[in-house]
Amino acid sequence: MNLIQLGELQPADIRHIWSLVEAPAPRLSGTVAWSFEGNGIRTRTTFIEAFRRLGLAFTELPNLLKTGERVGDLAGYLDPFYALYVVRESDHARLSAFAAATRRPVVNAMSAQGHPCEVLTDAWHVQTRVKPLQEARVCLWGPSTNVFRSWHDLAQVLGFGLVQVCHRRFHEVLPHVAFVEPSALRGPVDVVVTDSWPASAQADATTQADLVPLTEEHLAALGQPALLPTPPFTLGRELAVDPVDYPGFVGYAQKELLLPVQMAVIRWALGEEAHHADR
Repeated sequence: MNLIQLGELQPADIRHIWSLVEAPAPRLSGTVAWSFEGNGIRTRTTFIEAFRRLGLAFTELPNLLKTGERVGDLAGYLDPFYALYVVRESDHARLSAFAAATRRPVVNAMSAQGHPCEVLTDAWHVQTRVKPLQEARVCLWGPSTNVFRSWHDLAQVLGFGLVQVCHRRFHEVLPHVAFVEPSALRGPVDVVVTDSWPASAQADATTQADLVPLTEEHLAALGQPALLPTPPFTLGRELAVDPVDYPGFVGYAQKELLLPVQMAVIRWALGEEAHHADR
């Protein structure tokens, strides 16, 4: 079972993954092919720890999909050695093509079009620590990013609504997403999610006013919601308020949930019954 983008899953898949987050984890067998583009400090830390806790060996394959080799040839040669691929690759189309070619599950650890494990983690936090998603008012602050696109996907799959606040230049027509301008801001909301502005948005902005950082005044207008900034966050860009000084900051510990959620994703992808270490 692949996790390339959340829009390809069914509601039952999401519920299954989340049901495993707090369930006792078995020891699994097999080796993970691990390819990680860029830094990804938190995601790298928690995925490697997830492999260890699940009893999985892992082999790093730097820049797995950066070669000119056809994805079918890569999969044909490598599949006999691996039970699972976990890949961080900016080229989403090539990652998707590789997932279609291999006989093993592939987990997207981030691409240019999505960050599914990050969003499954943050949505699990909202679902269990803030308010059930079907009742929660979740606000995305800023133009669309790979993180926000995974939120869009999740909202469509699970059927809940999102509000996204950004300049009209960046508005899109999407189901389950209401785009509004900062000047039309209406609260209250339960949680605000921010992400680093994408380079494409900065290139498209005609004036600095097209990109509006989240301020204390905005948070007050939104009813002092929980603040969930997607790291790495940058003060003076997407945020004009320091989360550490804001009472509603979800805290650094919120990202500790990456570990159990990533473990759950791995268990779901592998179909853990077939990979028990004692078999």
